[in-house]
Amino acid sequence: MSGGVNLAQLRALVAVAESGGFGAAAGELGISQSAVSHAVAALERAVGAPVVHRTGRVRPTPLGEQLLPHARAATASADAIAVIAARHRGGPAGTVRLAAPATVCQGLLPGLLGEWRATHPRVKVRIFEGEDDELAAWLATGTVDAAVLIDPDPAPAGSLQLAQDSMHALLRRDHPLAGQPVVDIRDLEDDAFLLSEGGCERHIREIYRRIGARFTPTHRIRDVGTLISMVHAGIGVSVMPALANAMIPAGCVLVPLLPRVTRRLVLTGPADRPWHPAVTALVATAGGVPGG
Repeated sequence: MSGGVNLAQLRALVAVAESGGFGAAAGELGISQSAVSHAVAALERAVGAPVVHRTGRVRPTPLGEQLLPHARAATASADAIAVIAARHRGGPAGTVRLAAPATVCQGLLPGLLGEWRATHPRVKVRIFEGEDDELAAWLATGTVDAAVLIDPDPAPAGSLQLAQDSMHALLRRDHPLAGQPVVDIRDLEDDAFLLSEGGCERHIREIYRRIGARFTPTHRIRDVGTLISMVHAGIGVSVMPALANAMIPAGCVLVPLLPRVTRRLVLTGPADRPWHPAVTALVATAGGVPGG
């Protein structure tokens, strides 16, 4: 190496990798784009090779990918030290990167964020929206400091169950069953079924397993917004968690479903390393069921 690696260089690498560009990274870090570029260039001189591709879409090189977990760990540790010091001076502070599924971001987090702002005004929460099956990996690699996981087994020590959410039938409002108090999944067998591949598939398969029926979706759709739009257009029906109600347009309705299948929404930090102190403070004031 031609020089030492410092924390500012590692922060720049993490920001560029996560935001996908130097300009966006500058906004995240609150410095100029030139400063970000200089920090990454200095890191490259220190390690003796490029750490990001600058042509086309900005992304880490293979060397950059190897450095990222360590860069995230180093910056997270530095942030944790700052938070501990701030807490010693009078309460938690710092930035917490929190990942959650789209339904949780829409239906649960707005209220929590307001509560956290009032309780911990020096803690900034950055939301990362992802699919159910992505969140645990983000937490494990240090991409985020905390996550709302679906049915973690086991839940890490210190976790908090925020809510229990049941699966509902998503129907257009003029569907013959839309006005019923509850819908049996068997009554939807003549409808085209739209499957969200974002993470609810295992819960839907559990519903069909309980009635001993084969599950054969007509369409597979990754984006939840697209799925809702297709149901709204009359293309078919679907099954979504009740928490998705905040995303449902006036022309659609969620109806409780039989057999009843629920999912647990658990707020947690990583299982294999110390939690960011501000995460502990957020969990302690979120309300819910301790232990996940």
